[in-house]
Amino acid sequence: MAHTRNGNGRGSGNRKRNGGRTGSRSRTSGRTPKRSPGRSRTSSQGGTPRRVSVRRALRREAPSIVALLADERDFAAMRRHRGFPCEDHPEYLRQMDGLLRSLLSQGLSVTVTLFDPEEYAEYCADTGHDPDTPATRARYTADVTASGPGVPYSGQPVRRLLAELGHETDRQTAWDRATDVLTAAEGRTADGRELARHAFERASRALVGLIETAGAGIHHLVCSVRSDDAPLLAVLTTERAASGRIHFAEADALVFCTVLAAAAVSDSPAGIVIRSTGSDGRDEVRGWSLRDGWPQPLTEAEVFNAYCTDAETGEPVPPEPGVTYRAGLPIGPPPHG
Repeated sequence: MAHTRNGNGRGSGNRKRNGGRTGSRSRTSGRTPKRSPGRSRTSSQGGTPRRVSVRRALRREAPSIVALLADERDFAAMRRHRGFPCEDHPEYLRQMDGLLRSLLSQGLSVTVTLFDPEEYAEYCADTGHDPDTPATRARYTADVTASGPGVPYSGQPVRRLLAELGHETDRQTAWDRATDVLTAAEGRTADGRELARHAFERASRALVGLIETAGAGIHHLVCSVRSDDAPLLAVLTTERAASGRIHFAEADALVFCTVLAAAAVSDSPAGIVIRSTGSDGRDEVRGWSLRDGWPQPLTEAEVFNAYCTDAETGEPVPPEPGVTYRAGLPIGPPPHG
């Protein structure tokens, strides 16, 4: 409508300036008048530049999901499909790094997930899709990996992305298993829900006590709970300033407390190890066992044995050079009730 109004206005103005003489326009120009640039775009392209601009803006609001093959074993499993484009894992990672950077340069929101070949094979068998097509791999990424652990991409190298994905996967696994334990405890007795809630509150108090006892510095906490399957592990890195201010990732702290609570309600053997890095750069390791849902300090020898034993296999691990093993410190009595 705007273009139509502009065209009518221009024509009536010409007639006024020429005194209403119909031949004056041709005598003045002697040639076909030039079209307005605006009218040319409208008539020939129908507003396409505007539509392209809007489409690009909307594209930046549509998230992208990229699933990575984490290691050589997973990559070899996908190489069995003839249509898979890459021949070796290092080259694959280089190409994926370039793809991610390209997406980020377009202003897109990118989330990176893990591509599991075994899960992919089950997905194809259940859905009847051909596993040897890019379309099926894309469907699997959107349908399955999007609901699993993911890491926002902000330009970090692929190797760092894989480490972050591994941490996120471990955290999600620990959360799921610990939550299952608490849910089972809630259903065993009439007051099971209340017991689970108190166990979590006590675990939160215990975590604060451990960090305060560790003092200033950077602390890496590991809680290991023995189970019939693989050990249940939770990891938390904290930093305590000299002022007493504590910094940590809330998601990691939530999982840590949930695992501690799960150990308490199930009465499973559990231990906590803290590796602290002081201002001088030296590392100290202290340890506690969980008794009646509350950390009890270990002796120096017990700490050494706990830290130098593989949690999954039970095999001895050589002590790290430059690491001092100390007895755990009391963190005070548990809260009443």
